[in-house]
Amino acid sequence: KFIQDKYPGYSQQAAAYIAGAVYDSSLVLSASVGILIDYVGLRGVFAVGCAVLTLPVFALLAFTFVPPLVSTIWLGITYSFAAASMWPSIPLVVPQATLGTAMGLATSIQMIGIGLSNVIVGRILGTKSSGLKIPLWRWQQMMVFMLANTIACIVTSTSLNIVDKKQGGMLNRMTKRSLPEPPARQPGDTAPLLNEGEDEGSIN
Repeated sequence: KFIQDKYPGYSQQAAAYIAGAVYDSSLVLSASVGILIDYVGLRGVFAVGCAVLTLPVFALLAFTFVPPLVSTIWLGITYSFAAASMWPSIPLVVPQATLGTAMGLATSIQMIGIGLSNVIVGRILGTKSSGLKIPLWRWQQMMVFMLANTIACIVTSTSLNIVDKKQGGMLNRMTKRSLPEPPARQPGDTAPLLNEGEDEGSIN
C-alpha cells in the first residue's frame, strides 16, 4: 500500500510484485550467500555491514522518489546476508546442551520485536481502513521509525563484535579453515590390540 500511496502509476498487483522482490531476492541469493559465509566466516562483520547498508534503503523510501524496486531488491540482498550470518552464529557460541533453548529464546525475542513493531507502525499510520489513502507524512514517519530500528541494529551488532573479540573471536573465524582436523591415527595405536591377540593365540 505504501508504494501505491507514494508512487504514482502503480496498480495493486504491480505494487505487490515490487514489495515481494525482498523475498524474491532472498530466495535467489540465500543458498549462495550461506556457502560464502561458511567459507569466509566474518559473521559479526557481515552483521554490522548489513545493518549499515540497510540505512540508505529506508532513507530512499522516506525522502526520495527513486523507483521502489531498487529499494526492495537492495533490502532483499542485505536481508539474505543478515539471515545467513546471524542464525548460524548461535551454535558457535552456545553449548550444545542448551542450543534448543537458545534458538527458542532468539525466535521468541524476534517475534516480540516484530509484534511490537507492528503495533507501533499501526499507531503511526493511524488508520483502520485499508481503502483510505494514508498521508505521505505518516509514511515518512514510519520509515524514520525503521531507520531508528536500523541504527539500533548497528549499535547492537557492533557491541556483539566487541564482546566476541574479547572472548576469542569465534564469530569472525573462517569456519572451514578454523575447525581443527582430527589427528591421524598412528600405526602404533593399533599395536597393543594386535599384540594382545597374538599373545592370546600363543597361550592357546
